[in-house]
Amino acid sequence: MASTAITRADSRLVEKDRLAVAASLFLLLFLLFSALPLSLLPAPIGNNAPQFEEGVRTTVLLTFFSGAGGLLIGVALALATGSNRRWLRAPARMLVAVLRGTPLLVQILFVYLGLPSLVPSLTLSAFASALLALTLNVGAYNGEVIRGALAAIPNGQTEAALALGLRSSQTLLLVKGPQALRLAMPGLVNNLIALAKDSSLAYTIGVVELTNVGNRIASSSFLPVPVLLTTAAVYFIITAMIAWIADVVEDRLSANIRQK
Repeated sequence: MASTAITRADSRLVEKDRLAVAASLFLLLFLLFSALPLSLLPAPIGNNAPQFEEGVRTTVLLTFFSGAGGLLIGVALALATGSNRRWLRAPARMLVAVLRGTPLLVQILFVYLGLPSLVPSLTLSAFASALLALTLNVGAYNGEVIRGALAAIPNGQTEAALALGLRSSQTLLLVKGPQALRLAMPGLVNNLIALAKDSSLAYTIGVVELTNVGNRIASSSFLPVPVLLTTAAVYFIITAMIAWIADVVEDRLSANIRQK
């Protein structure tokens, strides 16, 4: 009976894996060829489908690269804020407080307009400025999520790993890391979904992302309702696919930990 239950559970995981692959392929195809389905819609959507496709690509690229960079920064900040070394912990906590305590829009404008004034040799494009600001912002939020997940792991596991001869780095990677990742997944996914929507703020510095494209088309066509509905629908598709894929990854992590 137990083996039958395990087999059924494995079958459900395999089925979810297949659905996640299908969702990933759908998102990729939608990214590359979104103009095709949008062109079937009536004006002002159909005749502006190529512009929407450009906006979708920029939005997804901003989300993907800033999300990946934000995850790395989040891990670094989590380790720094939880460190026993004050010289490392204090600056990290200050950085997290500043990034979480100021509006993202202000951060984007500061990177784009403020940094060149302070450092003339550091002039970034609009896309690079938005990417840097989004990466730092989501990294601060990810850092707090990961720090909380690491703190939730019982100290007894760390003590047992050290007693078995594992080094601190091995304990973090092999014992605490996988469990913390599973615990942090819901928060990290929420941050990624919020990031996909927050990327719309990049339009303020001229990045041609989805919201910027929608605003331009709505202004030129004087038909804001269909344009805004289409823009919202595209954001919903992107965030729904992210949530779906993340749900499968979380289930897979839980299954791997149970098997161990």
